[in-house]
Amino acid sequence: MQDDVVFPTLPTHETGKLKRGVCAISGVELSRKNLVALGTLRPSLVEHIRRDFPDLDDNSLISLKELARYRTRYVEEILREEHGEYTDLDREVAESIARQDTIAENIEDDFEEHRTLGERLSDGLASFGGSWAFLISFGVVLAVWMVVNVVAGTGAFDPYPFILLNLVLSCIAAIQAPIIMMSQKRQEAKDRLRSFNDYQVNLKAELEVRHLHEKIDHLITRQWQRLAEIQQVQLELLQEAQVPRRKPKRRKKPATKKKVVAAVPAELPEPDSTA
Repeated sequence: MQDDVVFPTLPTHETGKLKRGVCAISGVELSRKNLVALGTLRPSLVEHIRRDFPDLDDNSLISLKELARYRTRYVEEILREEHGEYTDLDREVAESIARQDTIAENIEDDFEEHRTLGERLSDGLASFGGSWAFLISFGVVLAVWMVVNVVAGTGAFDPYPFILLNLVLSCIAAIQAPIIMMSQKRQEAKDRLRSFNDYQVNLKAELEVRHLHEKIDHLITRQWQRLAEIQQVQLELLQEAQVPRRKPKRRKKPATKKKVVAAVPAELPEPDSTA
């Protein structure tokens, strides 16, 4: 029985080195999946990085951490050029782009969770005061109040012109107005938070779309360059194929002289002596 053939394999540490690289900016050795080649990035970001490291070429590797830092700086520079300032909202957008996180939030749930008991009570009263249920029930109470006092005559607790009813209505209006104002104030705060979040989402979407355009343009340019190189190689191959190849001349073999063999005459028969 033949022995099994054992193929040589690289040691574990040598195999691991093949999948690792060194960041050209920080000099830290990392796994290959945490590194990005500089040539794969869009030109505007590459130009921004080469301001600090002009010696980097397209094959240089950059860690994802350093790439996120330079993306944040790049977005900050764009916002400063366009808006003239760099606010906290812009900073949050730039950091979310660098971390590749979502920035959209559910403002309703976050706002509802932080309400106090008084705020919930005022919101409930304001909501009930602006409903048809309140209008119908309040109208019924007023009608019953006036009918009872008119029918009772001299024994009514609030005879015409219903001075006590006017006092009750004034007290209700005086209490209801601040409650509605408090509810509107919280609604304005909620709308303000929603508008801030909408601004951040829209700004991030605009920047992401711009970056996508730059990436697509960069990829198209590189693809055209590669197609042009491939086409040039194909043309060279076609030109080589169209050049006629000269067939090698065959050498003529020297003619061999044939030997002439003289014919030997056959012996004549001797004459018969008995004739």
